[in-house]
Amino acid sequence: MTTRKPIAVGTNDSPQSQAAVLWAARRADQAKVPLVVLHVVDDRWVAEPYPWIGALEEAGEQLLEIAADRVRGALPITITTKLLTGSVGGSLAKYSGKASMVVVGSGSGHLGGSLADRALQVAASAKVPVAVVGTQEMEGRSGVVVGVDGSKESTEAVAFAASEADRTDEELTVVYAISAPDPVVDAGLTPTTLAELIVEEERLVLAETVAGTREDYPDLQVRQVLETDKGPVDALVDAAAGARMLVVGSRGRGAIKRLLLGSTAHGVLKHLPCPTIITRLQPLKNKMTAGTSK
Repeated sequence: MTTRKPIAVGTNDSPQSQAAVLWAARRADQAKVPLVVLHVVDDRWVAEPYPWIGALEEAGEQLLEIAADRVRGALPITITTKLLTGSVGGSLAKYSGKASMVVVGSGSGHLGGSLADRALQVAASAKVPVAVVGTQEMEGRSGVVVGVDGSKESTEAVAFAASEADRTDEELTVVYAISAPDPVVDAGLTPTTLAELIVEEERLVLAETVAGTREDYPDLQVRQVLETDKGPVDALVDAAAGARMLVVGSRGRGAIKRLLLGSTAHGVLKHLPCPTIITRLQPLKNKMTAGTSK
């Protein structure tokens, strides 16, 4: 019996959340951890005496059982359900402390509002990676794509993506999109020479970001892409068009040239080319503890 934290998946029974439950169940099976299926009843605007609060909760419990029954028996995993109340984003983020990953579908309804806004709301406060799953056809897809910008957050994203690609023996594509330099002359340099120097500098940033990956996974096939003609959102969406998974950090360095910010993650989720993981920068204390505990 495993003692590892479960994968938690939110559902509202939309096609997108059904896909998310199945995706989460398969991942739980691969990781040999339990699956917890969650549904949130947003009761913030309703006084307790209103009788239909109970009806909403009853409907939520039924929805949870239906969602769990879809995967029970199909996969050898332990599945439990839990009804939460409160704001959707806040409830899922709070529950993340009990999970190893939180998975949400790209629908609306009780998982509410804008996909990108909701997913980023969860990811901003979650203590674990957040996966956003749509209804894309996954047959024939392969490879893991990760966006980087030289920040600690993107290094964490690369570590997650490399582990995933190595586990499934797939190619890892590391994408770094930079903005074109301003056409100015600096210290006697021509615009062309300045642009070349900037690109070379950023190429070194990209190489340094993936250096540890080559040491940890010597057999992993890694492809580095330095994109100068597209913004980060377009670069990542295009690179992940046929991928099995896209990984991005929740925020980046914030400099003009390094644009893997929350806005990039937001833009990627609006297009959602494939299941997308938003990673979290883990506190040093937790990482040290994880490395020394048995």
